[in-house]
Amino acid sequence: MEDLHVPPGPGVPRGLRVPAGELVEQFSHASGPGGQGVNTTDSRVQLSLDLGTTTALSDAQRALVLDRLSARLSGTVLTISAAEHRSQRRNRTAARDRLAAMLREALVPALVRRPTRPTHGSRRRRLEGKRRRSETKQQRRRPGPE
Repeated sequence: MEDLHVPPGPGVPRGLRVPAGELVEQFSHASGPGGQGVNTTDSRVQLSLDLGTTTALSDAQRALVLDRLSARLSGTVLTISAAEHRSQRRNRTAARDRLAAMLREALVPALVRRPTRPTHGSRRRRLEGKRRRSETKQQRRRPGPE
């Protein structure tokens, strides 16, 4: 097994390299179609990475990933399962791709919302609409005793 490469992106400008020794793969029978071979081949892959001890992440990145992926963690271990393919090799690749995508997505910095003000035109249109609506309602009223 080789190292897992996370491509560069927001939050990880140079990408990440997770050493192969930190990844744990387990294989088991996959459910679903596969004919006679489904009961004999271990095609399902479970790929695990301990985010608390991995050397691929800095302390700031580790805290961010642990916070954002907390719902998917068992302790500090992130486990990805892949069983959509009939071959173990393709499931291994799918699990590694999914883990890389999940790490990359978790490391994206939060966008800061900059408050904006309504444009002059949008304010004018809103007030004009309110004026029109008010006139419509005025015309629905019963005429006064004039």
